[in-house]
Amino acid sequence: MADYYAQRASAGLIIAEGTSPSPNGAGYANIPGLYNEAQKEAWKPITEAVHEEGGKIFLQVMHTGRIAHSNNLTDGGRVVAPSAIAQEGNITTYDLDKQPYPVPHALTLNEIETTIAEYAHCARLSIEAGFDGIEIHSAHGYLPNQFLNASSNQRDDEYGGSIPNRQRFLLEVISASSSEIGSDKVGLRISPFSYADKYEDQEEVLEMYRSLIPRLNDFDLSYLHLSHMGDPEPIKFKLWKELRSLYNSTLIICGDFTKESAEQALQNNEADLIAFGRDYIANPDLVERFKNDWPLEERDRTNWYTLGKEGYSDYPFYTDKIKET
Repeated sequence: MADYYAQRASAGLIIAEGTSPSPNGAGYANIPGLYNEAQKEAWKPITEAVHEEGGKIFLQVMHTGRIAHSNNLTDGGRVVAPSAIAQEGNITTYDLDKQPYPVPHALTLNEIETTIAEYAHCARLSIEAGFDGIEIHSAHGYLPNQFLNASSNQRDDEYGGSIPNRQRFLLEVISASSSEIGSDKVGLRISPFSYADKYEDQEEVLEMYRSLIPRLNDFDLSYLHLSHMGDPEPIKFKLWKELRSLYNSTLIICGDFTKESAEQALQNNEADLIAFGRDYIANPDLVERFKNDWPLEERDRTNWYTLGKEGYSDYPFYTDKIKET
C-alpha cells in the first residue's frame, strides 16, 4: 500500500480507500480499519511515503453498515444499520464464498451515540497517523447514506421519519469529526441517485439534497465530493447543477471523466476539482500522462480487490516504458 500510494503522489490530493472507523464497519473482506493504536501505526509508513514524494492524502472513512457480513467482521463486530432491513443481493465473504446480505441489527439511540464517537475517534487517529484530513463517506449505500434513505431508514425516533431527522446522523458525524480535527480537514462524499437510492422517490431525493447542502455550508468543510454511479440521467445532472449553486465552497465531482470532459466541466464552472479513480489504478502517473498527452494503460479488472502487488502496484510509468523500448 505504501508503494501504491507513493507512486500516485503527483495527484493533487489522494483520497485513500474506504477505511472502517469501527469493528462494526469493516463489513467487506480485506477492508482496512483505523480505530485502534496498532492500525494507526500501520498507516504511518503509508502517509510518510506519500509526503516524501510531495503528495497530500486524506483518509476516506467508510462504515459499511448493512453492506456487510458477519464472516468479514472481527473484534466482536456486528452488522448494524438504522433499521433491521437487509440490503438486497450477495456479498463476498472470507470463508463462505458469496452470501446474501443478512438482516442487520437496528442501532439503539445509545449505539448511535457510540457510532458517532467512533467517527470522531477515527478522525483523530487519522491525523495522528499522518493523514492531511479525512473524507466522510456518505455515498453508495454506506451507513450515513442508509440514514438518509427512507428505504433503509424506517425509524420512528429523532433519527428517522422526516428529512431533517434522517439528516441528523450525518450532520452529527460531521460535527463530531470537525470538533476533533477542524472542519478544514474534513471532506464529505455523497451520491444522489446512486444504486442505493433505487427504491427512493425521485422528488424526495431532490428535496433531501436541496435541504442538506445549505446545512453543509455551516461547517466550512474542506470540500464536498459528488460521486456519480450508473448511466447518466437528466434528473441527476439537473440536481448536480443545482447543488453547484447551493454549495458555497470547494466542489469535487467524479464519475468516469476523461481528460477532455474533465477540462470541459472545469471550464463550465461545474466543479472546482475532478476526481479520478479507476484510471488511477492502471496509471500511477496519470497527471503526467494527461499533461503530456501520453496514452493511458487499459483498465484490467482481473486483479481488482485481490491481494498482492499484481494489478495493484506493478503498473508501469510511461517514462519507464519508453526506456524499455
